Amino acid sequence: MRRLPPLTAIEAFVQVARLGSVKAAAEELALSSPALSRRVQALERFMGRSLFERRHQAMILSAEGEKLLSRIAPALDQLTLAIDASSGETELVRLRLGVMPLFASQRLMGRLPELRGRHPELHIDIDTGSHALARLGEGVDAAIVLARDVDSSLYSRRIDRDTVVGIVNRSLLTGRFPVGKVDDLTRLTIFLHRDMPELFTIWREALGRPDLEPAAVDVFDSGQLMLDAAAQGLGVAFMLRSHLEDAHDDRLTHIFDESIDSPYGYFFACRRPALSTRAVRIFHDWLFETISTV
Repeated sequence: MRRLPPLTAIEAFVQVARLGSVKAAAEELALSSPALSRRVQALERFMGRSLFERRHQAMILSAEGEKLLSRIAPALDQLTLAIDASSGETELVRLRLGVMPLFASQRLMGRLPELRGRHPELHIDIDTGSHALARLGEGVDAAIVLARDVDSSLYSRRIDRDTVVGIVNRSLLTGRFPVGKVDDLTRLTIFLHRDMPELFTIWREALGRPDLEPAAVDVFDSGQLMLDAAAQGLGVAFMLRSHLEDAHDDRLTHIFDESIDSPYGYFFACRRPALSTRAVRIFHDWLFETISTV
């Protein structure tokens, strides 16, 4: 059997990767920053490659570091759980999760039984209120949000990458005045989500039509209601392709065939110290092993 690196070096690597800072990880492990850096460097020497991109006051995982973290972090967490169970310290763990309703219904709820099977001690309070990022550390422990990017003072990791689609009721594609050309949007209402206000502008500029104006723009704060409005034939919902595919609604389809990348996507976010807590760590690692597509 090949010799393994010291467990202390692995633990140091995982903490720095999760917290993004040697100082924060050192505080979490009750070490000095130089001592923690030496442990990370020892692991890098053992692996024979750099695991981080070292920037001013930040440590960013390299591609090799990302691969290593995805492989060893779950095993390290399982080791921690095994030790807790053997020492009689297993107890209920609770996560307060801020999550967008459409993500919760389309991608999260159906997979939670798997998470419960792995971690029966983890219980999740679901909070679908708005402004989840602003409430991190006060009302919620972690959040799943729809955004172009997340404040760099927070820990964040993108969950997916997607394309823009215009979603309509199939009936709009037939009839006396069918929607078939981009210019047909000038007589239709479009729907935009409050958290993706520039999506239509990005779409039309990518097509070389920055002058294209719909008949009206209605703004929603609910993705599900956007889909419902489109299903009723009230207009065109500009959303992500996954929103359409995960809706499983036979009334809905997309118009036009252009594949335009969306700068918006779902992100997991939390305050950096929260990533070292057991509840956040368990959910984070499961999320990126099970649901993430990037």
